[in-house]
Amino acid sequence: MLVTIKNDVLKAEIDTFGAELKSVVKDGKEYMWNADPAYWKRTSPVLFPFVGGVVGSKYTYENKTYLMSQHGFARDMEFELLSQDEISASFILRSTEETLKKYPFTFELILSYKLDGNRLTLGWTVKNTNDKTMFYAIGAHPAFNIIVAEDGTMSGNYLKFDTKKQMVVRKFADGLVQNGTYLVQPDEDGCLALDGHTFDNGVLIMENDQAHSVALTDSNKKPYVTLEFDAPLFGIWSPEKKNAPFVCLEPWFGRADAADFTGDLTEREYEQSLGSNGVKDYSYTMIFD
Repeated sequence: MLVTIKNDVLKAEIDTFGAELKSVVKDGKEYMWNADPAYWKRTSPVLFPFVGGVVGSKYTYENKTYLMSQHGFARDMEFELLSQDEISASFILRSTEETLKKYPFTFELILSYKLDGNRLTLGWTVKNTNDKTMFYAIGAHPAFNIIVAEDGTMSGNYLKFDTKKQMVVRKFADGLVQNGTYLVQPDEDGCLALDGHTFDNGVLIMENDQAHSVALTDSNKKPYVTLEFDAPLFGIWSPEKKNAPFVCLEPWFGRADAADFTGDLTEREYEQSLGSNGVKDYSYTMIFD
């Protein structure tokens, strides 16, 4: 079921399946990717209780092994509409007998959406309903339409960061973080040019609070979509070697396993945790120009 919220500037639609943002329209322009499976069948899934992949598609907790697909299971579950008014809506997912077979914690996950002018703030509330510490990761994966160049590539678009410093990118392959890094250098405007080869090696993963704002801009470096976030990591992705007409800007609280990781759930890098009956709120904001 699609739920619509709107104000004088934006109209947004959210699907109760995955509580996934499907559309944001401003002045008749659609900003969100249409989930064409020829490139990628999703638009803006929530990543929970895992971000990225785990070694061998399985993980260990308290000496028991569980199977887990990439990015967890919340994106593929029906959420309940919790509340709605003209400019906001929230959705809730609760653990089930089926989720307990994959993930040994009971939980409540609330996703919220609220409009304010040309801004859409997305919130996540994670509730641990266990009497023990719960371990998890959570992240965003929104895909935005880009301006496609005459040659059919993303050339002419830029990424604009809130820093001009050289940035360290983790190497990534086969759904896992690899050993080693490489460097990218934004220009004097904090911009990095995109082209048909930017994503040949997969997602760009930036760790350690290197930036807290990332925008897609036109050829004049004017932003048309900006994400603001306080997450310690973020990813930037478009399908490898496909010249897809969209780019994902992804704030993360958690990350895929390193390819050589051998620890259990509690030892994963950037893993989040909540004590018994704890609650934690997260949020990020999309700005549409």
